[in-house]
Amino acid sequence: MTQNLKPPFTEETARAKVKAAEKAWNTCDPDVVAKAYTPQSDWRNRDEFFTGRDAITAFLKRKWSVEASYALNKELWAYTNNRISVRFEYEWQHAHTGQWYRTHGNEHWEFDTDGLMRRRDMSANDIPINPEDRHLTKT
Repeated sequence: MTQNLKPPFTEETARAKVKAAEKAWNTCDPDVVAKAYTPQSDWRNRDEFFTGRDAITAFLKRKWSVEASYALNKELWAYTNNRISVRFEYEWQHAHTGQWYRTHGNEHWEFDTDGLMRRRDMSANDIPINPEDRHLTKT
């Protein structure tokens, strides 16, 4: 099924956009993920603020050097013309300590007319879990 994943979003295209983002993030490839953002995309990720694809790529390389065995699930929460809000959950193992975590959070996305994300605002909390309590797998 070929879909136009550009604004204005419908429920179907918003859900497809969320699943496309989930799939890209689950590659843990910063270059693949960064292509979904405008060259000057503005990000807030927890307490970090930065702009641009180079900064996004650097951030993701640093992130995935610590967050091993990363498995993410994203869920459409709401959408409008050129904005999407997402609820997400991911599990990962700290590369240095071996501790497993489940991270819960929300993202707010704003897109340009070509469907590239020009703004991403993310809030999240990490909860330590036991390995036997994991329930996520890559989709």
